[in-house]
Amino acid sequence: MKKYFLIITVLAMGCTAVRHQPGGNDGSLNLTADGKLFTALFQQRAAEYKALCLQAFNIAHLRVDQALQQPQSKPLAIVTDIDETVLDNSPYDVKQSLQGKDYEQQSWEQWTDLSQADTIPGALPFLKYAASKGVKIFYLTNRAEAERKGTLANLVRFGFPDATNDHLILKQTLSSKEARRQTIAETHHIIMLMGDNLADFSALFDKKPEDERLKNTYLSAAEFGKRFIVLPNPVYGDWESAAYKYNMKLTPVQKDSLIKSILKSY
Repeated sequence: MKKYFLIITVLAMGCTAVRHQPGGNDGSLNLTADGKLFTALFQQRAAEYKALCLQAFNIAHLRVDQALQQPQSKPLAIVTDIDETVLDNSPYDVKQSLQGKDYEQQSWEQWTDLSQADTIPGALPFLKYAASKGVKIFYLTNRAEAERKGTLANLVRFGFPDATNDHLILKQTLSSKEARRQTIAETHHIIMLMGDNLADFSALFDKKPEDERLKNTYLSAAEFGKRFIVLPNPVYGDWESAAYKYNMKLTPVQKDSLIKSILKSY
């Protein structure tokens, strides 16, 4: 009886080990799923992440004060992205990763419909300060129109300024934000753009290959910390898509192999 009990126990342990192995059944790491658990750990738990966000908004505060000293012919405005710029979606990334999955539009919309995303450190007090000085806030995001209700509810929940339909500019057809930025600029002087992705700032970064993204980053160097306020996002973004050459149909195994092939080692 003891012998049979031992065999059953070993088999049960073996089944449990296979079920909880990261990545593939061979125990290999799936960088697109398991890797995002590690980056989400940084976003959720690292004091350094919070410090980077606070640093960005401290600089933004100074830039607003400077802009207020300059005469303008139009009302002042800040154009900000939402995801990983003012709202923290790391719980979604964690849930997907624990299931061995990457981003999916359907599950993403289920998450945004909950209106449960927390705020990015420093975002809310900064935007409230800017609004108190008469600066209008526009939320320019590539969330879908179907996410409008949940997105507004999430912003209103925390008391974000200008959290209204006319200041929430969602994706319609194009993922590029350039045309939408230009529409805002027709009626307002945009003193600042905030985002976690370079395409939040300029069409120079719209679906460009890695080498061109890097070149245009250096060409725009004077804008960072001045008119462009960048928030850290180690979990996802065009930096990742560019690594895949924007081929999002790659399988997790193909993405894993590609990532390993382009990383430097010695």
